[in-house]
Amino acid sequence: MNTQTIRVNEIFGPTIQGEGALIGQPTVFVRTGGCDYRCSWCDTLHAVDSAYRDDWHPMTPAAIMMQVEILSGHCPLTVSLSGGNPAIQPLGGLIDLGRKEGYRFALETQGSIARDWFRDLDVLTLSPKPPSSGMVTDWQKLAECVEAAGPSTQLALKVVIFDENDYAYAREIASRYPQQSLYLQPGNHTPPAPDQEDGVIDMAGIMDRMRWLIDRVTTDRLYSATVLPQLHTLIWGNLRGV
Repeated sequence: MNTQTIRVNEIFGPTIQGEGALIGQPTVFVRTGGCDYRCSWCDTLHAVDSAYRDDWHPMTPAAIMMQVEILSGHCPLTVSLSGGNPAIQPLGGLIDLGRKEGYRFALETQGSIARDWFRDLDVLTLSPKPPSSGMVTDWQKLAECVEAAGPSTQLALKVVIFDENDYAYAREIASRYPQQSLYLQPGNHTPPAPDQEDGVIDMAGIMDRMRWLIDRVTTDRLYSATVLPQLHTLIWGNLRGV
């Protein structure tokens, strides 16, 4: 039995996936604690900033799956592994255990840490961070993450867009990986303050950015891209655990 523990920030659902390749699909989320990035517009600081580490609980794969099964009513569905950066955590045992019970696993990471268990995922979303994040992409590490996805793993790339520099970055991603699915989504400029559960969402601003992004993609004939909003933001704002 795998007893290696995983730092868990929260487990919640079932709800729907709000973005990317699985948007709209019923999902249980396992959000891990800890991240090697500090994005300027991070909207999950409770899973990133070490100030919240007392809320991150070490759990075994068996304990996590027990909670997932209770939430899902023992009806297998997709389990989304998120963070922070979930690639920091030893998730291979959890994936193995859950797949034996019929659950599917999706993971989203910025592509800074490659793991051999990426090949055991059903869906791997790599979401490298654009210039507005304040982070710098290590292209070699991103390439290693792409390579780590096995032949049976559905691979998708996703970029959050706030401005023209971010859009240019997304086009660079598209040129480097022309065969991969690419999802673009307008960013949310108003994440919650550290002491808030739910930030104020500028819906008009998000929709303006969405229309601008659609115009840029269609004008430039970037037809490999899929443009989507953050569906969960439109429905619930920045409310946690939905």
